[in-house]
Amino acid sequence: MRVGVLGTGNMADALAAHWVRAGHDVAIGGRDVHKAERLATRLGGGVKAASLRAAAEFGQVVLAALPFGAGASVARELRAVLDGKVLIDCSNPVGPGFRLLTQGGLSAAQRLAAAAPGTHVVKAFNLCHEDVWRMSPPVFDGRPLAVPVCGDDETALALVNQLVRNIGCEPVAGGGLERAGLLEATAALFIGLWVGEGADAQAIAPPLAYAAGPRHEEPEDAGKAFRQEF
Repeated sequence: MRVGVLGTGNMADALAAHWVRAGHDVAIGGRDVHKAERLATRLGGGVKAASLRAAAEFGQVVLAALPFGAGASVARELRAVLDGKVLIDCSNPVGPGFRLLTQGGLSAAQRLAAAAPGTHVVKAFNLCHEDVWRMSPPVFDGRPLAVPVCGDDETALALVNQLVRNIGCEPVAGGGLERAGLLEATAALFIGLWVGEGADAQAIAPPLAYAAGPRHEEPEDAGKAFRQEF
């Protein structure tokens, strides 16, 4: 798969490293081509350094590893070359006080889709710190990290799911792109708990078996079991 990466920061570095090891062709794009060159050299594996436009042109799938404030403007600038491509949004619109910056409006992912309307935008990789994505693989207590993925195009989702698995994670269907805002709000909540409160956010949810409440035997089934025992 050809993967174009828009950005030269920590998320670009962490995610692209996995995809290079998986054998994908990767191009790193940045406004500062020298930064792109340094990252490409560090990643190795024949990674190309390019401008933002060239990386977008190169990729069958394009990762927007950009700050929330820059994503929509870059997508608008590159909308012609992004047309028909898969665009992954991993940004978190979280501001001071762990406040969700998009509250009451379009999600960050929907803003990318509006800026480049011919693009198949998929929301993924936004719930973890970049150092988690650097793990090879991200496995905790023997269980691979689950990655919620939101998007509207089945082909785009299949490609992103493959990239999730290349990291050693398990993709989870998160619904259509209209649900991307829920992922972004979840990130704001989790970051506030982790960073602001020092709390274990994972502990707020019960195991799947208890998600709809504890399972109890129906009275009829319980009576049947009692009769079989005696």
